[in-house]
Order: sequence, then structure tokens, then C-alpha cells
Amino acid sequence: MLAGCDLAPHYHRPALAAPSTFPQGPAYAPAAGTVDVAAIGWRDFFVDDRLRRVIALGLANNRDLRVAAANVLAARAQYRAERADLFPTIAANASASARNTPSSGSSLSSGTTSTGTTGGGTVKSYAVDVGVSSFELDLFGRVRNLTKAAQDAYFATQAAQDATRIGLISEIATAWLTMASDQDQLAISRETLTSFQRSVDITGAQFRKGIASELDVQQAETNLQDARYAIAQLTTQIAQDQNALNLLVGTTVTADLLPAQLGTADYTLAQLPAGIDSTVLLKRPDVIEAEDQLKAQNANIGAARAAFFPTISLTTAAGTASSSLSSLFSGGTFSWNATGASALTLFDFGRNRANLRYAEANRDAAVATYEKSVQTAFREVSDALAQRGTIGEQIAAHEAGATAAGKAATLSEARYRGGIDSFLTTLIAQRTLYTAQQALATTRLQRETNLVTLYQTLGGGIG
Repeated sequence: MLAGCDLAPHYHRPALAAPSTFPQGPAYAPAAGTVDVAAIGWRDFFVDDRLRRVIALGLANNRDLRVAAANVLAARAQYRAERADLFPTIAANASASARNTPSSGSSLSSGTTSTGTTGGGTVKSYAVDVGVSSFELDLFGRVRNLTKAAQDAYFATQAAQDATRIGLISEIATAWLTMASDQDQLAISRETLTSFQRSVDITGAQFRKGIASELDVQQAETNLQDARYAIAQLTTQIAQDQNALNLLVGTTVTADLLPAQLGTADYTLAQLPAGIDSTVLLKRPDVIEAEDQLKAQNANIGAARAAFFPTISLTTAAGTASSSLSSLFSGGTFSWNATGASALTLFDFGRNRANLRYAEANRDAAVATYEKSVQTAFREVSDALAQRGTIGEQIAAHEAGATAAGKAATLSEARYRGGIDSFLTTLIAQRTLYTAQQALATTRLQRETNLVTLYQTLGGGIG
């Protein structure tokens, strides 16, 4: 009965500190199935082969992921070292000693030396034994709870590694897609530069004919220089995008794996389920990590409570002992001993009670951390679902707006050439088109990264 004693509080998972369902409303997509997103492997979620190869390269080379893997190995080693205390440590000992005893009885009297000798000589002893030294009988669960705490800490590092892996996949995909979008922005700026150069040529020719004013020429030149600046800035940004991608991947990404454009292609699965219960958050690695840390702190309370009870230890040994090495293993040389000891702290001036309060406070903090992890996960999924619900409408609006702006720019240029409208109208139309094209490219990037974010926040990416 004593061997089964466990003083740790019985663990109960805290209530889900978030609503049971995700938000509903105009901003959110309607329910679309109940597929377990965590069961969709990242190789299935990402459909672009280049992107898949870049992610695989990152999983093999990223240094943060290597640190997380090393942390798992370290936690596993600590757990195994703690678990070893549940079993006795058996040691073999061999000893040999020799002691010389001098003869006694030397004395001097009236110039005459008299010598007497009694019992001198060398005493030898040899011994070999196998035994257990100070093995703690874990009657009150102190060692078991420390082992349980180490085990849960080990599980927490495994979950942390999974969270790092999912986060890395998401970051690599986002960086790759961002670089693709910036390539689109650069192409738009180059096309705009060509258009603005044509306007400069037209206004310059009309100015020389006396049809246009110098103001028109300078306004067209301003647009041209703005486009030049945007091209230079985006060229720098794309180089920085590649540097960021190389850092995430942990090696240089070759040119054949880099994106040339984002365009309208699909890089991920087009749909992810929206009608899901918030209990899916319990499968997220960061939430699992927080719960494992809570379990570890709960076990530490049991170890702190056990310190109030006696510590019982056992020491045993069995072997042979002889005064002659040749007869060490002969009959009649067997020897053994067994010792039990118990220690109970009577006065520690509040140390054990303070350690218990410390363990309880850490448990309370772990509960709050777990609840905050659930709430943060709920907010991240809700935000991703909110953007997903309207991103299609945003893209449709930007596409229609860019089409209309393109037509308006063409018409205004024709009307300016015909002398119907002033160059200011053309100038406004050109800038509007440029802005609309940039906004469309940005929104397309948001659509792709939103799916990546939703996949990540729902716990996908481990497989």
C-alpha cells in the first residue's frame, strides 16, 4: 500500500478557455466540412513542386530546427537519468590492504640495550563484494513524481519541436510567396515605366509643337522617375527576399527553385474546412507543449509533498573476504551485510513548506500559460477564417477595378492626344491604374498566405 502512495494532485485538463465554436458572421466563410487539417501532410497541402522542394530543403538544413531536435535529445537524456533513480544502482567493489605492525619492547638502561619483541608483522586483507548503496525506497512517490515531471518535460520539448517545424514550413512558404509577389510588383513597375516613358515622349513632342505646356512635361517626368524609383526599390526588396529565404532554408536556394511570378496559379490546396469545432486547437503542438509543461508542474507538487515524510534508504552487500588472496574464493569466506536507514526532517524553518508553495505557484502559472495558449490559438484561427471569408470578394473587386482603370487610362490618353482632355486627367488615370495593379498583386499574395496561415494555425504541417 505504501509503495502505491502518490502525493501529486490528480491531473485534470483545464476547461477550454475559448468558445466551443469559431465566430460566425458576414466576415467568415460558411461551413465547408470537418476534415482534420492536422492529418493533411505538407506535401499534400503545397501543390507547387518548387515550393515543396524548398520546404524539404529547409527541414533538412534549418538551424532552429536542429536546435529544437537537440533540445528533445537533451530532455530525453534528463528523463532517462531521472528514471534510473527508480531502480537500485548495483556496484561491484574489490579491495586489498596491507598494514605493518612494528614489534614492541626496545629500551635503554645504564648504557645497556635490552630488546623485547611481541606481535610484530604485516596484516593483509582482501575483499570482493557486490551490493546496493543507499537505494531510496520510494514509499511516498518522490522519485516517481520527479521522473514523471522529467517525462512530461521531455514530451513538451517534442511538442515544441513540432511547433518549430510547423512554424518553419509556414515561414518558408510565406517568404517564397512574398518573393513571387514582389516579382509581380516589379513586372508591373516595369510596364508602368514604359507607359510613363511614352507619356513623356508625347508631352515633349506636343510641348515642342506648342500644344502642351511645360507643366505637362514635368508632371509626366515626375511619374517616370517615381516608376524608376519603384523598380530600384523592388529590385533591392527581391534580393532581400532571397536572403531571407536562404536564412530560413539554411542554405542557398538555387535559381531553378526561386519563383518568377505569383500570378493566378494555385500553390496550395484551394480549400480548407471552415466548419470546425474549437477543440481542434488541442491538437496544436504549442497547446500540447503548454499542457505537458502543466503536467510536469503538477508532478513536482507530489515530489514537494513527499519531502514532508521520512526518507528510507537501503544498503546491502554480499561477497567474500580473506586475509590471503589465494583463498579469497575458498569456502567459508562468504560475507554479507544489510543496512536500512530512515531520516525525517524535524525542523527546517519552513524550507519544505516554501518548496511546496513554490511548486504550487508554478503549477498555477502553468495553468494560466496553457489557457493563454488556447486563447491565442483561437484568436489566430479566427483571424485567418475572417480573412478567408472575404478574400475572394476582395480579389474580385481589385480585378474589376484594375480592368476599369486600364480602360480609363487608355481612353484618357487617347482623349489627351485628341486635345479633348488635359494631361492632368491622363496623369490621374495612369496613377490610378498603377495603384490598382499593385493592390491586386498584394491581395493575391494575401489569399495565398492566408491559406498557409490557416493551415498552420489549425495544426497542419507535422506530417
